[in-house]
Amino acid sequence: MEETLTEEGETNKDIEVAPALIAVHPTQKSVAVAVGSDLRVFDFQGVSAVSLVDDTSGPFHKDSIRAIRYSADGNLFVSAGDDKVVKIWSTDSWCCICTVPSEKRVSAVALSNDSLYVCFADKFGVVWVVDLDGFDGNQMLVNKKAAPLLAHYCSIITSLEFSPDGRFVISADRDFKIRVTVFPKKPLDGAHEIQSFCLGHTEFVSCLDFVFTSDFPQGFLVSGSGDSTVRLWDISSGSLLDTCEVGAKAELLESNGKEEECNLAVTDLCTFPDGTLIAVAAQSLQGIVLLSCDLSTRTLSITRVVSIMGEAFIPTSLGMSSSARLLWMVTGVSNLHGFDNPPLARVRIISGFEKSSPGDPTILEDNEILGGDKLLEKLQGSVSVEEKVFLAAAEAVKTAMSNLLVKKQYSTEKREFRKRTRNDRKTKQ
Repeated sequence: MEETLTEEGETNKDIEVAPALIAVHPTQKSVAVAVGSDLRVFDFQGVSAVSLVDDTSGPFHKDSIRAIRYSADGNLFVSAGDDKVVKIWSTDSWCCICTVPSEKRVSAVALSNDSLYVCFADKFGVVWVVDLDGFDGNQMLVNKKAAPLLAHYCSIITSLEFSPDGRFVISADRDFKIRVTVFPKKPLDGAHEIQSFCLGHTEFVSCLDFVFTSDFPQGFLVSGSGDSTVRLWDISSGSLLDTCEVGAKAELLESNGKEEECNLAVTDLCTFPDGTLIAVAAQSLQGIVLLSCDLSTRTLSITRVVSIMGEAFIPTSLGMSSSARLLWMVTGVSNLHGFDNPPLARVRIISGFEKSSPGDPTILEDNEILGGDKLLEKLQGSVSVEEKVFLAAAEAVKTAMSNLLVKKQYSTEKREFRKRTRNDRKTKQ
């Protein structure tokens, strides 16, 4: 029957996994990992696990966390996801100061450079803004509601970023688009001025970041995509400055003629504070690709591939502080089908990026990490995890990303059925 038509994977909760995420405090005072509904924070100043306090609306998150972010000054932290709430935390006390409801599942978050506004995007393509006016210290903010800022209607927004000068908010979506919008003086009234569109990706845009230096304070946008490329943009004009074929040039693909293996999706990227290097994570790659960025010539080039040997570690998220040249990586997923483990993650760190360092980047051993076993037990859920768990996790993330972000093709009958059964067409009780 027509009413039984569903797209494979749409209602199968076993494959709706959420990848593990990592975020590092701007001055590396703490590090946070989200896996499933768990938010885990480790404090480097006290060299101890952080106990979160949330008296705003029930016990923490109730479903998978899809986005986490520190503010530029490190005083605030935001987490959001599939439970349709955005939680804003004070990093001094790690108390939740505000819980903001969302109409739909949240897919990305960003904070304005002055920490006065929190923006979040949902899976229907709307970006919302929350005014943090009145926050001073650790007191709770009550009755805060989000106002619509802008929209990519009916297209999942995958990433949000503010430009280094705070003038623009950049949003990327599943439909290959990057939109550069002027961030208004009164954001609660909406953002109506589009500066540019950055068009050129041929698959979903998965991640955004900025590279900038003292010589180029306005910075340039860097984007990663399901088309296996990293691209450099001038956001003022929307001009594409350079394209780096990450998968092909790093020789990560096998030339066996299978189309599905020719696009190794870029899953995350992280720019270095001095604007010279970009770390890139990609599907199936046990390690990262390091790109060199020359802002004077507006070019990208592959420097090296840093492989992680000895274990199945395919990063799902990358992070770095602005004060330390340590690259933090995490792998892991929620709701891993076929395993009874609670949500597990694995954290690794790469060092040796200092310009004075004579050697190549090196992967720190667990006993070389500040915090040691205490950090690993907190962030990972266990000091040691079976390798087969992460092999399964890597495949689960790949499948979930495809189901979520690769646009589906429907027959005419199925499209009509989906239109009739959309949530916004249902009669509210």
